[in-house]
Amino acid sequence: TSWVFDKALEYDNNLQSLGLDIRLSINISAKNIAEENFFKSKLVKLEKSGVSAERIVFEMTESIMMDDIDMSLSVLKELNELGIKLSIDDFGTGHSSLSYLSQLPVHELKIDHSFVSDMLEQPHNQKIVEMTINLAHTLGLFVVAEGIEDEPTLSHLKSLNCDVAQGYHIGRPMPYNQFVDWLQDQKCIDSARSQKS
Repeated sequence: TSWVFDKALEYDNNLQSLGLDIRLSINISAKNIAEENFFKSKLVKLEKSGVSAERIVFEMTESIMMDDIDMSLSVLKELNELGIKLSIDDFGTGHSSLSYLSQLPVHELKIDHSFVSDMLEQPHNQKIVEMTINLAHTLGLFVVAEGIEDEPTLSHLKSLNCDVAQGYHIGRPMPYNQFVDWLQDQKCIDSARSQKS
């Protein structure tokens, strides 16, 4: 995780120099949560790198958070005070309750692909996605849907006011340089669309 964090800071500085303003997400594990001073050491690196804490998102799965809810709450509150954005990954696959969700100082929910990828064929999954988006927005949270494999699913998520979509229909995993080229292409496309409208 430390190596990934260091690379994320390096990439973020490069992206900013190219005028590409995005947030970078980093997955963290149960081991990271239990590691003493793990997050404080990351804040020191953030300050040295010149990268704003708000540009980094730490993602934890719902099941990791629920394994030791007291420790998770303590760590998440500490991260929140440091200004780091927090995300619950694979939401819907764990065992969190609404009472815990309302206590967790998180900024983002990522709806698991198992609900999203076949939501147009499975009405109950579509309902789960819709209710999760509504719940998250009611709590003031940002929503990411994982597992977008086609345009109809993407269009439907837009109609449900989902904030961000993620999946192979949008882009597959790619090396950094290819990703930068892809981002710059998207920037040109967005610019052209805004000029037309």
